[in-house]
Amino acid sequence: MGSKAVLEELLLSWPGVTSGPHRFGGIEFAVNGKEIGHLHGERLVDLLLPRAKRDEAVMAGKARSHHILPESGWVSVYLNTEDDLAHAIELLRFNYERFVRGDAVP
Repeated sequence: MGSKAVLEELLLSWPGVTSGPHRFGGIEFAVNGKEIGHLHGERLVDLLLPRAKRDEAVMAGKARSHHILPESGWVSVYLNTEDDLAHAIELLRFNYERFVRGDAVP
């Protein structure tokens, strides 16, 4: 099973997560009406993080500055290795948990 399939199956197993088309193409995953992140093609995950978490993820090599909006809170994770998949899952879970708690605005 490829990274995309693994990621989709995992995200949809989290309570309340839905998927649908993303406005810029790909598949969007959401909970409580808030986007957790989205997947473009087979290997690109984009997600919006709070600035401090975004900076931490980029500095730790878990994500890259967003491929189109590098100065924003968005990050991109390219799913090239098992570690990349683990990083994407970690960051998506971070968003999921804060949106389920209802204590975050993107």
